[in-house]
Order: sequence, then structure tokens, then C-alpha cells
Amino acid sequence: MPSVVGLLEQHELAARRRVDGLREEADRIQVELAAAEQEWQEWAIARRRVGTVLASDDGNTAGTEVAEDLRDADASPEPRDAAKPKSQVPVWREGLAWAVLSVDYQRILTALADRQRLRQGALICQELAVMSGLDAVPAKVEALRSKAKRLVARGRLAGQQPGRFTLAPGLAGQDGAS
Repeated sequence: MPSVVGLLEQHELAARRRVDGLREEADRIQVELAAAEQEWQEWAIARRRVGTVLASDDGNTAGTEVAEDLRDADASPEPRDAAKPKSQVPVWREGLAWAVLSVDYQRILTALADRQRLRQGALICQELAVMSGLDAVPAKVEALRSKAKRLVARGRLAGQQPGRFTLAPGLAGQDGAS
């Protein structure tokens, strides 16, 4: 028959193992919680930045206030007004000038028109960044790529090869009117 001290030692050992296991699980949960909080804060910051981009020209967010405290960031936003003038890219049609586009889109079209006029072929986004006076860092290049793809989708650019852009057939001249 086991001794009382031996039984107490067994129960103590089992309790210690359980405590150690729970501590390990708590540490894992703390790490997971920290990662989830970081992700949540990044999404809240992204939403605030989008709100700033969609803000009206006077600098106030159109239709809603941006949550200052990240804990308020998960509240449902109020409906917003339309995007700023010239921030959308209309589908190209005959006679539609480039002036309806924002300056960034006009720069892309102008660079490609110059390139076409000199018969130099398609451009990649890194070249577009340099020609636009931007640093060819990934964030700037990807922003230009996004804009170029939007121009392709709206019929203003052509992307014959992946990542290489030219003016769409029928689009010519400095003002885009053909």
C-alpha cells in the first residue's frame, strides 16, 4: 500500500505538470493575442488612411469622423460621399480628354505618349516611377502598377506583356483627345 507522503507527492507532481502546461498555453495565447492586436491596429490604421484619402477637399472626412482611439475603430462607419473629383478613372471613349484624370494618371499617360512618340516601346512600373520623379522603391512602384492596371481596365492603356504598359490603340496626343 502506498504511503500518504507518496500519494501527496504524486498529486503535487500532477498539479505541477498541469500548472506548467497551463503556463505554456497562456504564453502561447499571449503571443497569439499580441499578434491579433497588432493586426487589428494595422487594419484600423488602414481604415483611417482610406478615410483620409476619401476625405473631401477641405480635409475633413466626408460623411463620418475618423475614430481617434483604436478601440473605437471596429464601430461600423457611416456611409461616405463619392470619391474626390478626378480620383476615379472613367472608361475611355472618343474625345474624352486626359484632363478628367488626376495628375498622377496624367503623368503616366504623358510618359507613355512620349515613349510611343519616340517609338521606344512599353514601360515597366520601375521606369514609370523614375520618369515621374519618384524613388523606385516597392511601395511607389506598386502604387504606380495599381494605377496602370486601373488605366488598362478602363481602356486607356494596353498591357501586352505582364508588367509592361503602352498607350491603348486609338489613344494619342498630349491631351488624350483623338
